[in-house]
Amino acid sequence: MHVLGINALFHDPAAALITDGKVVAAAEEERFSRRKHGKRPVPFSAWELPEQSARWCLAQTGLTPSDLDAVAYSYDPALARTAERLGLHDPWDHLRQEYARQAPQFLAEALPGLDPAKVRFVPHHVAHAASAGAVSPYPDCAVLVLDGRGECGSHLAGRYTGRELTVLGAQELPDSLGLFYEDLTQHLGFLRSSDEFKVMALASHGTPRFAGRLREYVHAEDGGGFRARPVPWAEFVPPRPAHGAWDQDHADLAASAQLCLEEAMLALARWLRERTGEDVLTLAGGVALNCVANTRLWRESGFAHVWVQPAAGDAGTALGAAAHVAGQKDTLEPMPTAALGRGWNDAELREWLERAAVPYEEPADIAETAAEALAADGIVAWFQGRSEYGPRALGHRSLLAHPGRAANLERLNAVKGREEFRPVAPMVLAERAAEIFDGPLPSPHMLFVHDVAPDWRARIPAVVHVDGTARIQTVDRAQEPLVARMIEGFERRTGLPVVVNTSLNTAGRPMVDDPRDALECFGSAPVDLLVLGPFAIRRGKAFA
Repeated sequence: MHVLGINALFHDPAAALITDGKVVAAAEEERFSRRKHGKRPVPFSAWELPEQSARWCLAQTGLTPSDLDAVAYSYDPALARTAERLGLHDPWDHLRQEYARQAPQFLAEALPGLDPAKVRFVPHHVAHAASAGAVSPYPDCAVLVLDGRGECGSHLAGRYTGRELTVLGAQELPDSLGLFYEDLTQHLGFLRSSDEFKVMALASHGTPRFAGRLREYVHAEDGGGFRARPVPWAEFVPPRPAHGAWDQDHADLAASAQLCLEEAMLALARWLRERTGEDVLTLAGGVALNCVANTRLWRESGFAHVWVQPAAGDAGTALGAAAHVAGQKDTLEPMPTAALGRGWNDAELREWLERAAVPYEEPADIAETAAEALAADGIVAWFQGRSEYGPRALGHRSLLAHPGRAANLERLNAVKGREEFRPVAPMVLAERAAEIFDGPLPSPHMLFVHDVAPDWRARIPAVVHVDGTARIQTVDRAQEPLVARMIEGFERRTGLPVVVNTSLNTAGRPMVDDPRDALECFGSAPVDLLVLGPFAIRRGKAFA
């Protein structure tokens, strides 16, 4: 059975393909269109479909639209109510609903040969839930979904038994933890539905002195629900102009909101733990990308394990919708990796380099070549294998650097054009992580924060955030042998089993996806070495 999943309505359009219960491909439209998040989350863009990523998913397995058994669309307009009835100020939301109702016809036009009768609407939060519980390594688990909004809610709590979902609770709009955080993001001068991670980073620079007053607007309630209504943010702190300087008040407000979010999530998780008795919690929805909150759930919720969908935002609902439909006929297998996007073989990469007329080398061991450049304090653009599904670079489309140089944080933020308060992350071999980092292990998808051991903080200062934590990625040598050898080569030269890993892109642009993107990024940013598969392109030679 071939099921194509589609996310399109709000933001982060994406496509995913499940064949005979196996996840074979998943990709976000932004990686093809080169528009960050694919589009803005406004009603006027709701008609835009992930046409390029959908076509690629089909081409990846040699399918045509007529070969599909079903197309799963991650929104069900039959469940929606008007924005007015939901208590939302969104006067053009009726356009969004009309576009959703017409999605089968739009999809049939975008994918010639598709029978529109094969399109199945999947409730938005069910799609989020399936992206976690249905394809996690745990067939029996609790599942918690939190985001901005779906058809008429912002939350789902449930359990999977043998990968079958039972819904135990849901929170209706206008209460929404996701919209609460989005509103704050906009008030602090960042781009809503995009820059929420910047608020999380800024929160570490503040103290939660406004939390008491904020709890009047945002708090958990009995029975597994919560209240999260619009906050008069200007009564706390004046709005920060976009690109304006931030001050301590802004950081304190971010810290206060972050604390209130964590408290509400923790109460919801504890209720779910008590209701289900499960040992494993799986998470999805945009709020699940808050790695600080995720770690607090791991430490305090009572669950033994917490697993977060790597593409926890709306992009992941493409996979979840496909999983929900496919699971009704096929036995689903766990998501094998986050590396579900495009890839090129060595011959194809060589063709790209020859066409670009770029001087390149083919060293005997590209991992050692990269390790040598990193040990010499070079910045390395690392392009290997299939691209990642989700917002984190996990060693396939990464920018690497030496963690022992404190100045490399500022240097990388300057290379990428990012705010100075933003941290960069460490990658570490899974078997070495426990001696350096305290937190949930393994952590292959960079979705938790870990306390850095005191005696290591001065040794790897570039990756230690102001609060003494780091958002780590553990590397399993069986799954990522080339990355593991690169880290080992770096340790032999420096004594440090950790490498800086941040996404291979510059501010406001999607992560690099194809070789052209990599070459363009290399040409426009002060990167010392581009590793493209087995090939090395050195800045000094390419721009001699």
